Amino acid sequence: MSAAINRLWDNRWAIATAAIVTFAFVLFGGLPLVLASVGFVAVCVVMLIAKAPASLPSSNTFPQPAAFEADWQRLQVIIDALPDPVVALDSTGAVLALNAQARRIAPALRQGEPISLGLRMPALIAAVRRAVATGAPQRVEFSERSRSEQWYEVHVIPAALSRPAGSPPDLLLTFHDLTQPRRIEQMRADFVANASHELRTPLAALSGFIETLRGPAQNDAGARERFLAIMHAQAERMARLIDDLLSLSRIELREHINPNTPVELLPIIHQVIDTLEPRAQERGVEILVSPAEQPLVVHGERDELIGVFENLVENAIKYGASGKRVEIRLECASVQAANGSQAKVSVRDWGPGIAPEHLPRLTERFYRVDVGQSRAEGGTGLGLALVKHILNRHGGRLSIESTPGAGSTFTVTLPLIRPVH
Repeated sequence: MSAAINRLWDNRWAIATAAIVTFAFVLFGGLPLVLASVGFVAVCVVMLIAKAPASLPSSNTFPQPAAFEADWQRLQVIIDALPDPVVALDSTGAVLALNAQARRIAPALRQGEPISLGLRMPALIAAVRRAVATGAPQRVEFSERSRSEQWYEVHVIPAALSRPAGSPPDLLLTFHDLTQPRRIEQMRADFVANASHELRTPLAALSGFIETLRGPAQNDAGARERFLAIMHAQAERMARLIDDLLSLSRIELREHINPNTPVELLPIIHQVIDTLEPRAQERGVEILVSPAEQPLVVHGERDELIGVFENLVENAIKYGASGKRVEIRLECASVQAANGSQAKVSVRDWGPGIAPEHLPRLTERFYRVDVGQSRAEGGTGLGLALVKHILNRHGGRLSIESTPGAGSTFTVTLPLIRPVH
């Protein structure tokens, strides 16, 4: 009985309409009252026995409009509070809701439109279809290359957000950014490959000469002396590479710790020049220093800063020797920043310069403009990478300017703490 009453209540508007039409026929059309009553009862019986279409559930199935709107508002609030990009879809793949993080990674996504219009990723669309068909969660990874390559892991989770039981599920998509781990993984793989290659070359040379000395050149004194000199140079090259690798590792471990010891820069520059003067004289290079008007004091670790300027000045001597001079200039530069003035030290050579396409990559590990010349000069390909990481630790930066045929200028900028009187 209660089911019949509920059925009549669900169809109350149709019954009321039938009653009004029946009354109109009796009043204006002359329809006998008995026939009209029979017709009205027939309409009610039809309403009792007829089944509602599956696509049009009763009013008890869905919440009333106000409650429905409140549910979606709560869902949107929850999605907006999540740190990762989140998109809610209906069973057709249309976007129900999304948060600001999702809009950032996919600006073309629009509420009410299919996700395939905003994210043209076949693997993701296939995962959405599988989740709808099976009702099981799906996981997929995809890359996005609109600007720089970005990697994402997406979890597609079926959820009853707005559907009755037994209907295809709505979906909740959560995006996790894998770009940084992927880049670190690639950097690690490149680092191992490059380090292995750099070590393999001198090792192969040493092995070859050892075999020669143990065989054909065993009793050849002249060849033995020549080969031993080459072997010594290769062993030194390996030692430099290992030292640089260890130094880079140590600096990276402490890169987040800023030094707090006051250090004056001019004495460091003079110590570097004293160390490298013999090499400059061998190549006929003059080193000129232009000190600042006042002493420049920064927070720093002396040995690390010596390493920075040794790398820069030594590179200027090696690769800019044709210009016959290296100029080192110290100055105090005022900047519009909360930390006040900065100390600037520029190292300029007058050599062949560097092509523009190489400049952004000079501080990458093992990157060389001319591989042959670098190896001939005994370079490990890690010098400028060391410089970059040391300056990061000191709150400084390295800028590079170069014009082919007119030399290069490497400028170190460090926060200046105070002048010394």
